[in-house]
Amino acid sequence: MKREFFRTTGERLAEAALAVPPGTVFFRLDLAGQQVGFASTTVDTTGTALRVSDVLLLEFPVLGRMHRTRARSRAVVNRALRLQTLDVMFDGDEGQLLAHGEVQGDSVLRVTLVSARDSQATRLRLSQPIILTTLLPLRLAFGGALKPGRTFATRVFDPLELAERAVSVTIAAESTLVVPDSAGFDSTAMAWTAVRFDTVRAFRIEERSEGLTTNAWIDAQGHIVRVTGPVGLTQERTEYEIAYQNFRHRDVSRFVRGAAPPGPGAVIASTALAAGVSLPTQSRAEYRAVLTGADLSALELTGGRQQRVGDTLIVRRERPAALAAAYRLPARDPSLAPWLAAQPFIQNADPRIRTEAHQILGDESEPTRAAERLTHWVAAHVRREVGVGLPNAVRVLAQRRGDCNELTVLYVALAQAVGLPARPVAGLLAVGGRFYYHAWPEVYLGGWVAVDPLLDQFPADAAHLRLIVGGLARHAQLIRFVGRTRLEGL
Repeated sequence: MKREFFRTTGERLAEAALAVPPGTVFFRLDLAGQQVGFASTTVDTTGTALRVSDVLLLEFPVLGRMHRTRARSRAVVNRALRLQTLDVMFDGDEGQLLAHGEVQGDSVLRVTLVSARDSQATRLRLSQPIILTTLLPLRLAFGGALKPGRTFATRVFDPLELAERAVSVTIAAESTLVVPDSAGFDSTAMAWTAVRFDTVRAFRIEERSEGLTTNAWIDAQGHIVRVTGPVGLTQERTEYEIAYQNFRHRDVSRFVRGAAPPGPGAVIASTALAAGVSLPTQSRAEYRAVLTGADLSALELTGGRQQRVGDTLIVRRERPAALAAAYRLPARDPSLAPWLAAQPFIQNADPRIRTEAHQILGDESEPTRAAERLTHWVAAHVRREVGVGLPNAVRVLAQRRGDCNELTVLYVALAQAVGLPARPVAGLLAVGGRFYYHAWPEVYLGGWVAVDPLLDQFPADAAHLRLIVGGLARHAQLIRFVGRTRLEGL
């Protein structure tokens, strides 16, 4: 009785996974009625494991030119769908990133990151065995969770963000969807079209994570049929020719010409430097913006210089009293230790970083004067240039060039090297009525104070709207809000 009726979830998953057939499913990615990408998921089976490969190709016009992103992840999971190894390739406008991960026990993921000529190893602590985002539908189907009305919470691991996040899942009503079963080439339209269709019974799954909701329809075998995301992107299962061949042969030039230029209040994924926009020369003491079009509750909008009143975000530049620090360098408060610890690509213990930091500051031990001196030094000694690849503090110090991300990691590494607590943040920079992606450091003085070495501002002016605190893995979350969020400067 116990073996048959009281089996653990892992035992049920392992048995159900034995019936998983190998194969590939293809998806068309649409945004506002236009195909902007292609995706596929391939499952290969072995005697003891499953190999799951995901491919994503995404192309969309921004500011009159086409932006291309290519991502691929290959994961090996055991029969209980627990991750064993992971390989990720991400290739976009900012360069290529390679990552290899290997689970050690159930509590540590060792990750090696490679970008351009740089590599960095890091260890990520896990709260529980890893469940990949792409395998969550399989786990729901095999775990017997596809029962309308059921709600539960879990944690998933996003291989492109290299981070865990909490997910609340609700199983909604079952429905019937129609998907293409085969395709033929239409010589009149010069495109592949569906010639036969299949009716699929699917469950609607509501996934809520960090203030965003995704609706996915999955069949009883755990295969995705359709997904609608919070940024307006729709993923639909279809035939290979419709998903890929039509995407590959589309008229890209007409697509770019037909894309409307971003209007006032638009949130733009690229930096102002990459977009060729003149950087602001005047600083603002206060900035107010009305937020519309998205649930931003998952972001770090409030605290310090920022206040949210209803749908209005108020940013005030720090006054002199907020810059007074009640400690001397190096900081010894245990609560600030996380902001003195080395991070991937912020190598504050590297001898070159430490030597340069001490040469810049000499015997200066007053935190406010040290933070201001570092701001002006980085601004004067690093040429402003669009970065390629992941920002790396040691490389930026050697090459003396980069954009906001490069200047930020160098500043944070130099500050931490002398015991000045610092952290990277990211958000938006208001320029000419539009809002561009931007990164800058914050240092701890009387509280967290924003500085901007790219614009040579100490403290940074109020046109900096902080959304994220932390490193690059967190910055990737901002892409979810681009295209669906609007801000109106007041």
